[in-house]
Amino acid sequence: MAKKAEDKKKDIKKKDAKKSGSDAQRELLAKELKSLIPKLDSEGLAFLVEQARVHLYNMQVDELNEAAIAADSARQKSRTISGKAKSSDGTMRIDATESGSSFYLQYRNDNIMFSRDEMIHLVKIANGDGSDLEIRERLYAWFDRERRDIFSLVPIANKFDDKLKSLSALIKKNFKVR
Repeated sequence: MAKKAEDKKKDIKKKDAKKSGSDAQRELLAKELKSLIPKLDSEGLAFLVEQARVHLYNMQVDELNEAAIAADSARQKSRTISGKAKSSDGTMRIDATESGSSFYLQYRNDNIMFSRDEMIHLVKIANGDGSDLEIRERLYAWFDRERRDIFSLVPIANKFDDKLKSLSALIKKNFKVR
């Protein structure tokens, strides 16, 4: 967290430095434009005013486009590996923390936490190639190898268990890896 605060301070300092440099350049350009105004006729001034309006409009469009791109990127990122997901039968649910750094698999009234990396691995397995049974086998093998504690929360008997099918479908339906 402290690193993020330091990075923000550095970014603000850079922007301030750019702004002061661009403010000085802006002042010079405004001064030059003011000195040229007495030499222009009405047609020239009308042209400059129109160009200024077009430029202001383009600046606003650029700002809106940047905001739309940022919002779309955030939406895609959150859809990629975050959010809430509930199985079709309602027995399982996956909730992401606000930061998206961890996920909670809720089964009945119990929760089990997965890190973002673990969840990405599960999403890759669930969205991988192969039949439904092959995907269930890979999920079961991964849980058996990496997170045996899930078996104490979700009573999964074997790789043929329908709970694995529900979990796989839940992950596949709600989470994608780019």
